[in-house]
Amino acid sequence: MKLYTIGFTQKSAQTFFTQLKESGVRTLIDTRLNNRSQLSGFAKQNDLRFFLREIGSIEYLHLPQLAPTQEILNAFKKKKGTWAAYEHSFRDLMVSRKIEEEFQPELFDNACLLCSEHKPHHCHRRLVAEYLREKWDGITMEIEHLQPQDPD
Repeated sequence: MKLYTIGFTQKSAQTFFTQLKESGVRTLIDTRLNNRSQLSGFAKQNDLRFFLREIGSIEYLHLPQLAPTQEILNAFKKKKGTWAAYEHSFRDLMVSRKIEEEFQPELFDNACLLCSEHKPHHCHRRLVAEYLREKWDGITMEIEHLQPQDPD
């Protein structure tokens, strides 16, 4: 099983959709709490659904169960919390939501988790992918973070 992740910020629409199409992603799973923000540009819910279907025949799903709560986001971003505290709070949330039981692994095969962060290092999409890989016993899951290639 292969699970991809991608963030839409600091990417052109061309780069974003080309990476998804060339990787063979079949489903984009939107893990954002708010997928209608004006700041999202080409990644607003209805526009994104249209572009994915037209450009790459990619299905779109919005699964806010895979997003942090507004309280967790505020503690980290507005109150300048630490990444370690954010990670701990979000992991506890995933445990309490039992996301590994709510969703079947097949949904994530050749799927891509979407959020806004440019890189996966301090992003909940990475935490979701790693959590599911850890919880789904007997399933080998490769995680690939789609990012633009550094220029030579």
